[in-house]
Amino acid sequence: MPQQQKPSIKERWVEAIQSPVTRPKLLLSSIITIIILALMPVFFNYIEKRDGTVLNDWLLDYLPAYNVSYFIFAIIWGMGALILYRALYNPHIYIQYSWTLIFVNLARLITITVFALNPPKGIVHLIDPITGIFYGNKVITKDLFFSGHTSTMVLIFLCLRKRTDKIIAFAGLIAVMVLLLIQHIHYTIDVLAAPIFVYAIFLVTTHFLKPDEV
Repeated sequence: MPQQQKPSIKERWVEAIQSPVTRPKLLLSSIITIIILALMPVFFNYIEKRDGTVLNDWLLDYLPAYNVSYFIFAIIWGMGALILYRALYNPHIYIQYSWTLIFVNLARLITITVFALNPPKGIVHLIDPITGIFYGNKVITKDLFFSGHTSTMVLIFLCLRKRTDKIIAFAGLIAVMVLLLIQHIHYTIDVLAAPIFVYAIFLVTTHFLKPDEV
């Protein structure tokens, strides 16, 4: 018997958009994401103007600060490209990722507002020429608890399906967590708390999306 041809990227997305189950999830998550991204510069401008607490972090006191921005963004954007590639062939990955990301961002807006922190001592500014547009092209130092870069890596790890992809993503996650501390961008608690928050939000979001649909 001839081998059945797998659906093309276009066919997969046409099917997802035409489905009454997945179409509203795709469209609504995209719209909400755009709104959140549009509001981010306003929020970050607000938190940069307020004064916060400087935490006593013994690990950062022990670690010398270095600029490792290129390594951080090479890993993050490399993993971002991987999950984008996987999502092209599986719209359900996009649905799961985008909806979880929405609630992760909302959770971060709340925790950053509640826990007003000043940046760690010895911080080496981290500037990303790509995502900087969402920060209003300014250096942001007070979006601390919990770590957005760590959250992104955790979410990528959780949403990838293949075992090899997950191994690569986990290695990238650990590397980014360490590098963020080396650059003194975050306190240790910011980095360690991110996986807990993201995993909890991922479980709840996946439950409401229903496992058979993601």
